[in-house]
Amino acid sequence: MSAPTVAPTPTVRTRGNAIFAVVAWVVGIVFFFPVLWMVLTAFKQESDAYTRPPKLFFTPTLQQFAEVFGSGVGPALLNSLTATLVSTVLVLLLAIPASFALSLRPVAKTRDVLFFFISTKMLPVVAAIVPIYVVVTEIHMVDNVWTLVVLYTAMNLPVAVWMMRSFFLEVPSALLEAASIDGASLPRTMREVVLPVVSPGIAATALICVIFAWNEFFIAVNLTAARAGTVPVFLVGFITSEGLYFAKLCAAATLAALPVIVAGWIAQNKLVQGLSFGAVK
Repeated sequence: MSAPTVAPTPTVRTRGNAIFAVVAWVVGIVFFFPVLWMVLTAFKQESDAYTRPPKLFFTPTLQQFAEVFGSGVGPALLNSLTATLVSTVLVLLLAIPASFALSLRPVAKTRDVLFFFISTKMLPVVAAIVPIYVVVTEIHMVDNVWTLVVLYTAMNLPVAVWMMRSFFLEVPSALLEAASIDGASLPRTMREVVLPVVSPGIAATALICVIFAWNEFFIAVNLTAARAGTVPVFLVGFITSEGLYFAKLCAAATLAALPVIVAGWIAQNKLVQGLSFGAVK
């Protein structure tokens, strides 16, 4: 007979949890430190940003933020907001019914459809930029924010379909059966039964689309110029032949990161909610 397994004592478990917590904090601080350093540098003078060793104590200033606003960041922010928000709304409007059809109401050759969606992400953007540029030039849509809206929608749609499908698959079939017995139509079932259950998934998908669209650089830098330039393209302007304006670049990057941080903070309640546990109780 084998010896009985001895359960770990509470002291051992507590010590293990404490070690895990310390390691998690250290890893979190390591990953967050570059962001913290960027924010601190944004409040420095250019001379303080280049000191060796780095200056930990300095007199904070808002000069860099004032210069960023004075250099024309407003149109770039507006272009990024327009391209990001409109493309995200379009992605959700297309991805929700598509993922519903591929999960709760499967269609013929569902696996082939899913593979087609994800296969569009396998093509590198650099391999498609030339034909995209030719088409956009022919239809006179170069340096137009609505070109970015269409391309960002196409870029995020496959990811959104796969994400939303995984959330739809978690919806209990009893909910759909109950709605069908009560005589609810498919649109009403979607609107009043399914969508409230998968609202955390919608929030998570929307946040991912916002991050991808807001941070996109390669398409924007090749298809935009003065009128439709986005924030990532604007940031490149601080890298000049005269050198790198490090403090000013950090100020602009801090401003560029704020909308995504705010969006994540607003969506955090939905992101941490249970998906379907409360619906079947």
